[in-house]
Amino acid sequence: MKFSFGSKSKTRQKKTILFVCVENAGRSQMAEGFFREYTPEGYEPISAGTKPTSQLNPVVVQAMDEVGVDIKLQKPKDITEDMMRNSTKIVNMGCMDKSFCPTLFIPNLIDWELEDPKGKTIDQVREIRDDIEQRVKQLVTNRPKDN
Repeated sequence: MKFSFGSKSKTRQKKTILFVCVENAGRSQMAEGFFREYTPEGYEPISAGTKPTSQLNPVVVQAMDEVGVDIKLQKPKDITEDMMRNSTKIVNMGCMDKSFCPTLFIPNLIDWELEDPKGKTIDQVREIRDDIEQRVKQLVTNRPKDN
């Protein structure tokens, strides 16, 4: 299967899909984990935040582990200009903290407007996880064109 988002990069170079949110502790980490599971060869997911926390949300880690996706080794990261510049596609997970919302800083991104799993029960996080998984599968399947 040929999978192409389109890119300015050379064809042999991996294309990056960047998932962003504020804390980079939940939604974007789940998306990175799922994209890593479903990504075709030649693509690399990464997640980052505008105000990352020091660790992943443990309920999110548990929910992902339940579906066989291990994200325990992933770490919250600050979003950088290089990440934005070098990404083939950028996906915003949704904003709860409008003052640090990635949509304020990043043009031409896909905005999923997902609920934040922070402070949610495991059942609520499972629903968010399942939504993210479906969106990642759709992203991989539909191969959106670059703007």
